[in-house]
Amino acid sequence: MSDAARAIEIPDDLQACQALIAQLAATVESQNRTIETHAHTIDAHAHTIDAHAHTIESHARTIDELQKEKAELKLTLVELLQRAFRRRSERYLADPNQLRLDFGDTPEAADAAEALAEAIEECEALAEQTIPEHTRRRRPRKARREKLPEHLPRYEVEAPTPDDVKTCPLHGPRKPIGYDLLETLELGRLSLRVRVTKYPKFACEGQPECGVASPERPTGLVEGNRYDTSVAAEVLTAKYAYHQPTYRQQDSLAGSGWTPARSTLLNLLVAAAFVIRPLCEHFQRSVIGSEIIGTDDTTTTLLLPKDIPKPVPGDAKSQRIFEVFSKARAEGKPSVSARMWAYRSLTIPLNVFDFTVSHHRDGPDLFLAEFRGKLMADCYSGYQGIDLRSAGAIERGACNAHARRKVFDARDVYPRQASELLAMYQQLYDLEDRAKTMSPEERQSLRQREAEPVWQSLRAWLDRDAASETPVTPKSTLGQALTYLRNHWNPLRLYLSDGRLPIDNNDVEQLMKQIALGRKNWLFVGSVAAGERAADFMTLVSSAVRNDLDVWAYVKDVLDQLLAGSTDYESLRPDVWKQSHPESIREYRALERRDRADRQQARRARRRQPPR
Repeated sequence: MSDAARAIEIPDDLQACQALIAQLAATVESQNRTIETHAHTIDAHAHTIDAHAHTIESHARTIDELQKEKAELKLTLVELLQRAFRRRSERYLADPNQLRLDFGDTPEAADAAEALAEAIEECEALAEQTIPEHTRRRRPRKARREKLPEHLPRYEVEAPTPDDVKTCPLHGPRKPIGYDLLETLELGRLSLRVRVTKYPKFACEGQPECGVASPERPTGLVEGNRYDTSVAAEVLTAKYAYHQPTYRQQDSLAGSGWTPARSTLLNLLVAAAFVIRPLCEHFQRSVIGSEIIGTDDTTTTLLLPKDIPKPVPGDAKSQRIFEVFSKARAEGKPSVSARMWAYRSLTIPLNVFDFTVSHHRDGPDLFLAEFRGKLMADCYSGYQGIDLRSAGAIERGACNAHARRKVFDARDVYPRQASELLAMYQQLYDLEDRAKTMSPEERQSLRQREAEPVWQSLRAWLDRDAASETPVTPKSTLGQALTYLRNHWNPLRLYLSDGRLPIDNNDVEQLMKQIALGRKNWLFVGSVAAGERAADFMTLVSSAVRNDLDVWAYVKDVLDQLLAGSTDYESLRPDVWKQSHPESIREYRALERRDRADRQQARRARRRQPPR
């Protein structure tokens, strides 16, 4: 008998045993139910534990995501602080970890700055002697000219003389023996005058049937020839060369005795735009016919018209205007962000501007439809599409200044990696500085000989970073720069294949300043037609500035010749026109550029000099 059986008293009679058995069965069943309840409770706790485990995993993932987001926000904050407080210059220092000391505005700091300036002058003199192959001979500084230009008209006045100067207290009146001449430049208001042209009338005496004969009137800019081309040239030059809105020109002209209505000045611009349109079309054909073009674009505000023009069937440009205006009207916007595009030929000195209502690829697609050659541009997808759709007729070159700038922006967060890349770009730009005075063939040879190995080193650096265990995160500033380099590798290297191509698109990007300055002054464009007129005016003015011309003199002569019926548009190209008008060339502009290039070349030559 087991111990459990001994612990239970088993009755002797059958009825008592059956009752005991029933009681034990009920107890077992109750215990089984209790066990099942506990099992369900354990299962519930297990599910709860699993849920908590999933919650913990979810929180862990959330924490990881928040940490990544925190790191990205930290990088963004650093970038914003750089943009807000750093210097705008992108000059690269060899050691990005070198700290700079701020000595304040103390006398000691001023003495140190003066000593530093003297040391720099001594280094420049030493550089002229030690590295003559990289520098030009320093030109002797011209003596300061005290006399004002001889061609300016002069008049004489005698200075008032007090009595104590005219009379000596000992000897009486003094005798004049000569004069000291002092020349003072005076500036008067804008000079206006009215030309009255008399047209003689002739008739046969006693023969009224012959009528009256008179010389033919020339074609004027406006009806009745009320305003000379000199007035239109002044309005056009003031607005698009000096960025002065018409309402400010009203004040300037009013001070000279004529207060024109603003509509009068605008009508003069409309008339001038109609006259120069064929010439601007010729400029566009000339640029399209050149082999190398650089292009860029910027925004300008276009007011939404009251009535949206209907699209012309088959006209992609009018269809785009209708779509953009309709969308803006549906969104309740008073204006749209239009675009002004610049196309700069690298083989002939012409700049052409084009106006579109949006940043859609239709703009460059239509303008470059007949272009065959190399196109220097940024990496906007529209330019990439042009490259692909041209089936090889257009080769796109990318701007290395954009790629370098992206690396430069990452130098504070990633100082070691950025400094290595910037050092390689510094080598490439030093080579371009040496090649400035070379012919295209010599420049291409130098690039193949010395720049190609630098690009191979850059490729190896990119491949090494991609294969490393901890590559740069793609969303970081440096990661975006590396992605840019990898994605546009071939376009960035296109300049190696042609000595006429520049390493970057900076010259074209400088043209955007001309639009930006105007945008700050005249603020907006009133209509599509006004935007197209502005593009023509910018074409004329910018091309004249590029050729160092007196813009007013050039614009006036262009208007005069076109109104006279001239169709010799080639002779009106600024680079051709200046050959017959040397008096309208601003030579000091070329001298300023040459002096600036000399200083830059000397600085880079000193940097290339090996340490002693």
